Amino acid sequence: MKKQVRPRVESGPRPSLSFVAKRTGKAPSHLIDLDLQERKALLQDFGYPAFRADQLSRHYFEHCTVDPQQMTDLPATQREELSAKVFPQLVTKVRDQIADGGKTIKTLWRLFDGVVVESVLMKYPDRATLCISSQAGCGMACPFCATGQGGLARNLSTAEIIEQLRMSMLGAAAGDLGAPVRITNIVFMGMGEPMANYKAVIGALHRMIDPSPAGFGMSARNITVSTVGLVPSIDQLAAEGFPVTLAVSLHAPDDGLRDDLIPINSRFKVGQLLDAARRYFVQTGRRVSIEYALIKDMNDHEWRAKLLAHELNSRGRGWAHVNPIPLNPTPGSIWTAATKSAAELFVKTLRDAGIATTVRDTRGSDIDGACGQLAAETLDPQRVAKRAAKAQAAVDAAIAVHRKEPANLSKLLADESATNATLEEAK
Repeated sequence: MKKQVRPRVESGPRPSLSFVAKRTGKAPSHLIDLDLQERKALLQDFGYPAFRADQLSRHYFEHCTVDPQQMTDLPATQREELSAKVFPQLVTKVRDQIADGGKTIKTLWRLFDGVVVESVLMKYPDRATLCISSQAGCGMACPFCATGQGGLARNLSTAEIIEQLRMSMLGAAAGDLGAPVRITNIVFMGMGEPMANYKAVIGALHRMIDPSPAGFGMSARNITVSTVGLVPSIDQLAAEGFPVTLAVSLHAPDDGLRDDLIPINSRFKVGQLLDAARRYFVQTGRRVSIEYALIKDMNDHEWRAKLLAHELNSRGRGWAHVNPIPLNPTPGSIWTAATKSAAELFVKTLRDAGIATTVRDTRGSDIDGACGQLAAETLDPQRVAKRAAKAQAAVDAAIAVHRKEPANLSKLLADESATNATLEEAK
């Protein structure tokens, strides 16, 4: 029987859930915080004709520029003043880390008040994808996540989210990935829980999807919004009418383990979360992605793959797609990725049960790949080093209750209508 590592933080007490930002400072007002009609009203309030909002918006969304010298359709005497009023600098690049032979660029951004966030630009044969942050830090306190270890600093504004995209678009077009490419896909899988910053994320989705001059005019079907399981917000997003993909960071199919791995599970259990995900599929017609970080001797058991398949199939066929990914551990972490053989068996078990399964591409393994590492090391490298040094002392910690196959697993799997059942401890 394989020993299972108990989920725990690397040092100190386990962080608690937090929906309240440590910093309450609000980002300076930016034109892109507003929808098109609000932009027109703002320009009129400044004493300019409303059509200036269209001109400024087209420069931003069609040319990715806030440089007044490039806005030659504006009166020369007004360019500097207009730009200064509506395009305050919110985001400044600190540095890049390059990996995968130049196909992955991880960028650290400093915001107006000094907090930092990260984004990751990835080049694939058929697309370029940007992984974007929605919060500075995260309050969800997942113990295997570098961002969750630090807690929530504050929410990002709509414009701060979109500025990561605009500036990354400029870099991609300039050949930062080796040749000029266009960013076509967005994943809200960077720092933060997108659903916990709902209003700003919805504003950002509008700026991404709405056609110019309202937004970039990107395809909603190429945008993914992730969540660890804020059930009410999943239903709210479904009602918005965006055909974006929902990604559920599940990581365990049973409440016993998920309560430890994902603290929000104490509020919204696995069954409630999967029910909400199924409702999202029904309402939007968009297949849901189930994200599952495979962690050695913790959640990579064959019986857990069987249970996951059962939980999905009992709610219908073809509505969900599982994306297992080997854990990208934080420095000094007591958790490591599942072995190749364990991962292969996990995937085979899901596929044998009829679950569409694709092992997600691992990017940035030769740099600080897990989101939040670069920010943590920039802000407090000594803390990261101390945390890593203490982590190894806890490697042998184990928890038997989550290690063994439940006594009633066979009975549960045999009943296709049974979901959300209580697992009995192995005798």
